[in-house]
Amino acid sequence: MIRGFEIVSDEHRKYPNMNIVMPQRGTSKSAGYDFCTPVDIVIPPGGKSDVIFTDVKAYMLPDEVLTTHVRSSIGMKRGLVLANTTGIIDSDYYSNPDNDGNIGFMLRNLTDEEVVIKAGERVIQGIFVKYLVVDNDSPKSEERLGGVGSTGRK
Repeated sequence: MIRGFEIVSDEHRKYPNMNIVMPQRGTSKSAGYDFCTPVDIVIPPGGKSDVIFTDVKAYMLPDEVLTTHVRSSIGMKRGLVLANTTGIIDSDYYSNPDNDGNIGFMLRNLTDEEVVIKAGERVIQGIFVKYLVVDNDSPKSEERLGGVGSTGRK
């Protein structure tokens, strides 16, 4: 296994009765894998969505990261941005004990109108990227102990 996507384990699925669409590139030259929302999302003017989990996890090599970004049509045409601007999915997020690596996102509405996104719509895109570490790298921990926001937590 080098890199790819899987559906999270049944006990960690947020939407067990929904059909999950696996991330897919739009064309052979696309860098990003489009993620679809499994549920409808309604975001009030100037507000934000709840965290929407995709029920998808990503596996990759230890020196890779999956970055997530809103799709151009969501940002430019609908006025939405990711709440954390860019999502960072580390390789050790895969199969973590808290949520099995379930990839989630939260959107902010920068417009003065309500925005509705329907289940199955492509919302974010994930791009696999290699990264470098500094000489004499000394991470605080050798392993991840949980899910979102768990790095460095005991």
